[in-house]
Amino acid sequence: MDIEQKRKNWQNMDLRVAYYARVSSDSDAQLNSLENQIAFFENKIKSNERWKLVRGYIDEGISGISTKNREEFKRMLADAKSGKFDLLVTKEISRFARNTLDSITYTRELLENGVGVQFLNDSLCTFDGDGELRLTIMASIAQDELRKLSQRVKFGHKQAIKSGVVLGNSRIFGYEKKNKKLIVNEDEAVMVRELFALYATGEYSMKQIEKIFYTKGYRNRNGNKIAHSTMSGIIANQKYKGYYTGHIVEIESMFTKKQRFVPEDERVIYKDESGEIVPAIVDEELWEKANAVLRRRSDDVKNRKGICNHANLLTGKMICSECGSKYYRKETKSKTTGQINSKWVCSGKIENGKDSCSSFAIYENEIKPILYDVFSETLPDVESAIKTYMTLYENMLLSNDTDVEIQEKNNRIDEIDKEKMLLLSYNAKGVITERDYLKQMDILTKEQETLSKEVEELSAKTLSKSDFKKKLDGILSVLKKAKNEARESLVTPAFVNKYIDKIYVTPISTNEAKLEIKIFTGETTEKYINKLNLYDKKCVGAENTDVRTGHMFKKMIESYENGIKNSK
Repeated sequence: MDIEQKRKNWQNMDLRVAYYARVSSDSDAQLNSLENQIAFFENKIKSNERWKLVRGYIDEGISGISTKNREEFKRMLADAKSGKFDLLVTKEISRFARNTLDSITYTRELLENGVGVQFLNDSLCTFDGDGELRLTIMASIAQDELRKLSQRVKFGHKQAIKSGVVLGNSRIFGYEKKNKKLIVNEDEAVMVRELFALYATGEYSMKQIEKIFYTKGYRNRNGNKIAHSTMSGIIANQKYKGYYTGHIVEIESMFTKKQRFVPEDERVIYKDESGEIVPAIVDEELWEKANAVLRRRSDDVKNRKGICNHANLLTGKMICSECGSKYYRKETKSKTTGQINSKWVCSGKIENGKDSCSSFAIYENEIKPILYDVFSETLPDVESAIKTYMTLYENMLLSNDTDVEIQEKNNRIDEIDKEKMLLLSYNAKGVITERDYLKQMDILTKEQETLSKEVEELSAKTLSKSDFKKKLDGILSVLKKAKNEARESLVTPAFVNKYIDKIYVTPISTNEAKLEIKIFTGETTEKYINKLNLYDKKCVGAENTDVRTGHMFKKMIESYENGIKNSK
C-alpha cells in the first residue's frame, strides 16, 4: 500500500494495527497498570471495524529514557520493516520515547517503512501532514519533564546522603540492606573476614585466593565462583571497615546513563561511630593492611607496563576464530638452555580445558618476522598504489556548485519550517479553516520531503569525496611511517598498536593455523604458520612460516572505482 495513500486516507482505510505498551517498574501496581493498558489497546483496536489487530509489543520494568534495553520495542521496529502492520498505536509520547531525537528518528524510520504511529492521548498521528511538527513540540515538552524529574531525583539523593541513608543496590556481599541501613550477614561475613586476613599477609594473589575459596565451597549469591575482581572490590570498599560512603559516582547524562567518578573532595565519606548504619565487618587496622598490599601491587603493575617493551606485544590483538577468545601471553623456560620464551595461547583453552579448542600455542619469535613480512611485502606496491589513489581522487573531485545547491535547498527547508509554524499559529487562532490548514500543510510537507531527499543525495556525493580524502591522507601518512619502521627490531607494542588492528587465528589442523592479519587500512593479509617446538629449533625465523599472502590493494582500488562511478 502506497504511503501517500495512507497519509491521505488512513482514517478510512482497512489497516493492520499493532500496539506498544511500556511500564517503567516491575512493581505490582505498575504491572496491573500494564494489564489494564493491554485490555485498553485491544478493545480500542477491535472497536474499529476497519482495523485488524496484529499483535502487541510490551516492555515490562523498562525505562523509557532510551531504547537500549527495550527488546519488544526493537522487535516492533524489525516487524515494521518486514511489513507486518500498517499502524502502531501507543498511549502517549512519553511511553514511546522521552528523547525528542528518538521520537523523531523512530517515527521517521517507521514512516519510511509505510507505518504510521498514532499517539492516542496526544491526539496526533504521524500520517497527518503536520504530525511531525506537532510531535517535535510535544516530545520536547516530554523531554523537559524528564529533565525536571532527573533533577528532583538528584536532589532527593543528596538529601538522603545528608540523612545517612544507604543508597545503591542491596547486593553488597556480607551485608543485607533493611530500612535504609546495612545489617551484617554473618554467613557471608565469614568469607569476607578470611579474605582480608589472607590478602593482608601479602603472600596470596587474588587468583590464588579465588581458587582457595572455590575449593572451600564459598560461592556468590548466584551459586557461582566468587571472581577475583569481586574480591578486589571488597578489599577496596570502605564500608567493610564501618565507613559511610555516598556520592561516589554520578550520572552525567540522563539519556546515556553514563557515570563518572566524583572528585574525592566532593565525596561523602565518614566513620559510622554508632555502628547502626554501616556496621564494620573487619577492623580498620586489617582493612588498611589489606589495602596497602592492593595499592603496592597496583603500582607494581603500572610500573611494569612502563618499562617493559615486549610483555604486551599482542595483548588484545590476537583472537581465536574457533572459540572467539583472546590470546594470552605465557612464558616458558627451556629445560636444556634455560632460555625464557614467550608464547601466546587461546584464553578459552586455558579456562575451559585443552579439549575445548583445537588451537595451539604460537611463539612470539614466530609472530614478529611474520608482521615484518606483512609490511615488507606490501611496501613495493605502496608507490604505485598511492599513484592510483591520487588519480582516482582527482577524477572524483566535484565542483563547488554542489555545495551551493545544498545550501540553497537547506535554506528553503528552513523557510518551510517557519511557514509551518506560522500556519499552526493561524490555525490555533482561527485565522484559517482546518481544511485550508491541512491542505497548505500537506503541500509544504511534500515540498520539504522532496528537498530533503535531494539534499541527502547531493550530500552522499560530497561525503564520499570527504571519506575518500580522509582514507587517502591516512594511508599516505601512515604507510610512509610504516615503511621506515617495519623492521624486525622495531616490531614493538607501539608498532603493533599503531599498524595492526586484529590478528585472527584459525586452526586448520593440529600442526597448522591460518593468521588473518588486519592492518590499519582495513586490508587483510593471510599467513600460514606451522606448529613449532622451540626446544628442538636453534633458530626461529621467517623461514618457518608459509608465505602465502592475500593482500587486498587491488580489491580496495576496485571498490573505490565502483564508488566513483556510482556517485557520478
